[in-house]
Amino acid sequence: MTDKPDPDKLKGPGGMTMRELHELVKRSAEHDRKFGKPHSTLKQPQNRWQRFVRYVWDKNRGRG
Repeated sequence: MTDKPDPDKLKGPGGMTMRELHELVKRSAEHDRKFGKPHSTLKQPQNRWQRFVRYVWDKNRGRG
């Protein structure tokens, strides 16, 4: 028989067990879905000028 550590006693970040950490992440994701929280609040939508500049930049680099 192999000696595998018990996942309920395995410690993760912050001294929490992996099971506690999993439950915390699961509740957090559920909360985000429920309230429609955006994935990234730092990213702002690009305006037309930024899209145009990106298009021209990519064309000049041979990607398009």
